[in-house]
Amino acid sequence: MNVVAAKKSSLSPIEDVQGRADTRRIPINKVGIKDIFHPVKVKDRASGEQHTVANFNMYVNLPHNFKGTHMSRFVEILHHEREISVDSFGAMLKEMTERLDATSGHIEMTFPYFVMKKAPVTGVESLMNYQATIFGEHCAGETSVWLKVVVPTTSLCPCSKKISDYGAHNQRSHITLTAKLSEHMWLEELIDIAESEASCEVYGILKRPDEKYVTEHAYDNPKFVEDTVRDVAVALNNDKRVRAYVVESENFESIHNHSAYALIEHDKEAANRV
Repeated sequence: MNVVAAKKSSLSPIEDVQGRADTRRIPINKVGIKDIFHPVKVKDRASGEQHTVANFNMYVNLPHNFKGTHMSRFVEILHHEREISVDSFGAMLKEMTERLDATSGHIEMTFPYFVMKKAPVTGVESLMNYQATIFGEHCAGETSVWLKVVVPTTSLCPCSKKISDYGAHNQRSHITLTAKLSEHMWLEELIDIAESEASCEVYGILKRPDEKYVTEHAYDNPKFVEDTVRDVAVALNNDKRVRAYVVESENFESIHNHSAYALIEHDKEAANRV
């Protein structure tokens, strides 16, 4: 092949294999990329923003007549996102769905979120990390976005306290709040709700006076998982910004080889329509 022919060959269009027709007539609900990590900036109540690293899952639907989707476009969309809020997350969802020529799109963004906390007595500061998630869907022109946060807490068993001559078994717990919002709400506000309804908060650093406080506070505030999810649900029911929610509580039992678990799911909008 001479030089001219070689150049002409290199300029020939490359076939879009993903765009080929498919004859199996089976649509795909979700197709895309999973477990891709990307640096982001998220809104922070205390300092305005914080830098973190998020794990993304990004999917669209695929009609029955297309062989595949364009995977590189997911990464291109993500590459241009640096500061993400609930508002910008919704815009990114819409952009992804439209750019992939899909009718529905789904994104999940999970990241460590840090809050500076003061110990309850000494005021010693330490960072607490929480696992946060923003996820949502864009479908039929409508976008819905949810916030989710896993909050470590302490729980103390009411039954153990009642039947024991001294002491009561307690354990670390996870309270998970998932909320669909009608207006802005800080992640810290969801964290505050969970921590206020637990037997006690947990902290990164506790001096002896702090440890005495949290031990006694938990003892004076015993809760089953059932109590925890109900108390959190009451708080969310009273917050007009929350349109729907899921509340979960899991106690990593200290005297059993299993966890105790409870869940409440409620859609205020659906309830109001009934």
